[in-house]
Amino acid sequence: MIRQAVYHKSDVPFAYPLNKDELHIVLRTASSDIKKCYIFYRDRYDWMGKFKVKEMFLTQSNELFDYYETTIKLNKKFAYFFYLISNRNEKVYYTESGFYQRRPENSFHGFFQYPYICDMDVFFAPKWTSDCIVYQIFPDRFNNGDKSNDPENVRPWGEKPESTTFFGGDIQGIIDKVEYLKDLGINAIYMTPIFLSPSTHKYNTTDYYKIDPHFGDTHKAKELIDKCHKNGIRVIFDAVFNHCGYDFFAFQDVIKNGKDSKYWDWFNIYEWPIKTTPIPSYEAFADHEWRMPKLMTKNPDVQEYLLNVAEYWIKEVDIDGWRLDVANEIDHHFWRRFREIVKKAKHDAIIVGEVMHDASPWLYGDQFDSVMNYPFKNALVDFFAKRRIDAKRFNTIITEHLMRHMDGVNRAMLNLIGSHDTERFLTMCNGMVVRMKLALVFQFTYIGVPYIYYGDEVGMVGGYDPDCRRCMIWNEEKQNLKLFNFYKTLISLRKENEELRYGTYKTLYARDGIISFKREYKGKSIIVIINDSSKEHSILLNGVQGKLDILGMGKIKIRGKIVSLEPNCAYILK
Repeated sequence: MIRQAVYHKSDVPFAYPLNKDELHIVLRTASSDIKKCYIFYRDRYDWMGKFKVKEMFLTQSNELFDYYETTIKLNKKFAYFFYLISNRNEKVYYTESGFYQRRPENSFHGFFQYPYICDMDVFFAPKWTSDCIVYQIFPDRFNNGDKSNDPENVRPWGEKPESTTFFGGDIQGIIDKVEYLKDLGINAIYMTPIFLSPSTHKYNTTDYYKIDPHFGDTHKAKELIDKCHKNGIRVIFDAVFNHCGYDFFAFQDVIKNGKDSKYWDWFNIYEWPIKTTPIPSYEAFADHEWRMPKLMTKNPDVQEYLLNVAEYWIKEVDIDGWRLDVANEIDHHFWRRFREIVKKAKHDAIIVGEVMHDASPWLYGDQFDSVMNYPFKNALVDFFAKRRIDAKRFNTIITEHLMRHMDGVNRAMLNLIGSHDTERFLTMCNGMVVRMKLALVFQFTYIGVPYIYYGDEVGMVGGYDPDCRRCMIWNEEKQNLKLFNFYKTLISLRKENEELRYGTYKTLYARDGIISFKREYKGKSIIVIINDSSKEHSILLNGVQGKLDILGMGKIKIRGKIVSLEPNCAYILK
């Protein structure tokens, strides 16, 4: 037995409550090393009581590790240990104190313990997220619905963007396209910032309480949200709390009054009078973005100001949640307070962080419900778009990321393939639509929330910012309508099959260019097989039967357990 790989701790994500008396348990072992795994458990105060025994089952596997899982039920308080049998028939007991050849005594003090399930420690993401498909909108580039509020220097729609160009997209433009979004099948939109700001992207906020007049006003925001809600679409705003804009009232007061300003401690000022060049004389976003002074959220006054903003827009226009910009550069204390304020204002509002790496520290249930899932996006780029990793490596990345979080968090993850901060996925595919389609099959059948960046559904391309922020293509003659209908097919497939929304996820096959997995829920299952290669393959796969080739991407032959796959094709089998 490879004991170095065996790991458990009595904390997220290896032990966490599902409700007031059920505890979910995860144990990690080396890949293909363990034959059987059992958990012994009892009430932690029943010192001499008899242990219950339950077998744990292999749920995830990759080239590095296997993961065994189960759920145990008692009255809130747990003591437990594990019994492992290796493939070589080695038998050991695994406790918080290490490995033992003999079963620990009942009075043993080295058991794993989950002391008590506290009601406030049970994590629940908003229920609606499991049924959600998110559509991201960059307002200036989506649709110009009201030319009377256009900036003076607005450019012709469709011209190639530069970092400072405006195109006149606005809230009315989004209102005018709600029917389009409903027809596509999405049921939530996330908008990048819409508050007063001199830039096109609005991430340097001048006034957190005012909608930028080039977009509309508070009444227009209410009109959008009311129309979206009537059409079953939720609306998420963007909160930029890591930094403000250079024109923000508090920073302007510091510029004017220096240390005499009551807002001096809202910022980290290195030198006064304020300088912006050659480098800012104050702490700013990314160290050099002088237009974005960093806010010191350790300051109680800063906290109260920003928390009031978060509460205000929920109550004022009934938004359904916040996406949090540069969330990983703000202290955890602030985000815990933020969660309390937001959930009190609207209990099912979603809180989504922008964290482009492992977001585990923010996803223990006390801060965010979800994050923009950039590790997921990066894996799809490497496997489907660039084809620089094989299926085994892809599966390892995906499952390791999956096992970092509670199941409820995984189901709320926003699984994107691109955003306003990245190259367009089709561009990363070198324009090969079939590769994008294969990635979309995975995205829409995987566990979590599918996320569409505006225009991807009609085949938009673009390099790094600002090129990825091109104007939405509304001329149907220039749209890829086959791709649009493919999106609609996948969205309908997800909505019509509970397995894809609520089911478990288990990898069945991951070699060369083939990835196959099963989604299972209440006795029903769907098997997905993707051949992300230019070669035909025959694989050995158990349990494949039923209706074939729902997507119509290619032919599939099944002879017993042998499945023959055409190149560059995906199959969804029921």
